[in-house]
Amino acid sequence: MAPSRPLLVLALAAALTAGAAPPLSAQTTIVDIPTLVERVGPAVVNIRTTATPRRTARREESDDTPRDRGVGSGFIVSADGRVLTNAHVVADSAEIFVRLTDQREFKARLVGSDERSDVAVLQIEAQGLPVVTLGDVSRLKVGEWVVAIGSPFGLESTVTAGIVSAKSRDTGELVPLIQTDVAINPGNSGGPLLNLRGEVVGINSQIYTRSGGFQGISFAIPVDEVQRVADDLQKLGRVVRGRIGVRLAELDPQVAESLGLPRKEGVLVRAVEPDGPAERAGVEAGDIVTRFNGQVIAQPVELSRWVSHSQPGSEQQLQVWRRGKTESLKVQVGEQPAETQVADARGAAPPAPTSAVAALGLQLAELKAEERTALRLERGGLRVTASTGAAARAGLQEGDVLLALGPADLGSVRQLELLILHTDRRQALSLLYQRDGAAQYAVIKR
Repeated sequence: MAPSRPLLVLALAAALTAGAAPPLSAQTTIVDIPTLVERVGPAVVNIRTTATPRRTARREESDDTPRDRGVGSGFIVSADGRVLTNAHVVADSAEIFVRLTDQREFKARLVGSDERSDVAVLQIEAQGLPVVTLGDVSRLKVGEWVVAIGSPFGLESTVTAGIVSAKSRDTGELVPLIQTDVAINPGNSGGPLLNLRGEVVGINSQIYTRSGGFQGISFAIPVDEVQRVADDLQKLGRVVRGRIGVRLAELDPQVAESLGLPRKEGVLVRAVEPDGPAERAGVEAGDIVTRFNGQVIAQPVELSRWVSHSQPGSEQQLQVWRRGKTESLKVQVGEQPAETQVADARGAAPPAPTSAVAALGLQLAELKAEERTALRLERGGLRVTASTGAAARAGLQEGDVLLALGPADLGSVRQLELLILHTDRRQALSLLYQRDGAAQYAVIKR
C-alpha cells in the first residue's frame, strides 16, 4: 500500500526526532498530499473535445456530426466558470465540454487561445465553483516536491507527484519551462502543477519521450506567464506581443574573439527590417546585441522573449557592440500583427519542434492563405516538402497535403508534433492527405 504522506514529511519527522532543524521549512505548511488533493481536486476538471470530420474522409464519416476527438485537463480560476488549459487541448475543436469532479458537464465557450504559449481560456455557465490558488513561481525551488492532477488517458482525477528537476529550462520556446519528474501522460495536458501549499505553479504541457509515453521528463508552463497570457486573452481576445524587426543568429565564439568582444555574450544581427523599429533606432546588420534593458543576451531566443514581453509603444534600451566599441540605442517597440502572433523578434516564425515529425521521415511547410484557397481548404493543411523512411513507405510524396491525423484536423507543424508525441508508439498513425484534388489515407507504422 502506498504511503499517505510524501517523503518530505517523513524526513521532517525523522529530523525532529533527532533534534535537528526541520529541512525545507517553506514546504512544511501542508500536512500531506491527500489533504492537498482533497482541497484542490474539486477545482481540477476534465476536458473533452469533438471535431467535425471532413467530407472527404471515409464514406461513413461524410456527414458533419461532431465526433469525440480527445481528452485533456484544466482548472477553474474563478467561481463564475473561467477555466485555464493548454491551447493544444482545444485546438481545432468543434465543441468543448468541461466535466467537474461531481460529474456535472458543461459545454464551454472558447474565450481565447494562444498557440505560441500553449495557453487557452474557457468559460462555462456556472456559479459558486471551487477555484485554485495561483502561486508565486519565483519562490519555487529546484528539488521541491510538486503534484499534478489530471486525466491521463481519460482517467479522471489522477494524482502523481515528483520534484522540480530544473527551472527556466530553455527548450527553444518563447517561455522557459519548469522541468519535473512528475508522471505526465496524454490527457494530463492543461492540468495544474501544484506546490505542497496547494498553489498552482504551472500548467502541465509537454513531455520528453522517445516512446510516446512518460520517460521521467515533463514540462510545465510557469503560472506567471500563464496569468499574463490569460489576462490578455480575457480582455483583448488575443495576446499583445512586442517586436523590433531584426533577424538574429547565434554568435560564434571565434567570431566574438576576433571582433574583440570583452565577454562571451551577444547575438548577431543578420538583417534589419526596412523602416522597422530597430532600423529607426539605428540598429545595423552586423551589430551584436549584448544587452536589452540591462539584461545580458547570450542566445537569440532570450532577446526574442524580452522583446515579446515588452509593451508595444514602450521605449527600450539596446546595447550593441559595433566596430570595436559599445553603443546604446533606444528602440520604440512595435506590435506583432495578429496574423503573425507566433513570430518572435527575429521577424520570422521560429522552427516548431520537429523531432517526432522528422522521425517519420517528413519535412513539412504550413500552407499560406492563398494556397488553402487554391486547394479549396477552409483551414489548416501541411504541405509535404520531403518524404523518406516510414512516411515514404506509407506512400506519402513531396507535394502531398496532410489534412488530419485520425480525427484531428492539422493546422500547424507544432500541433502535429504534439499529436504524434501523445499517441502510443504501438499505434499506427492514420494520416488523411490530399493529392491531385483527391483525399486518401496513409498508415504509418513506427
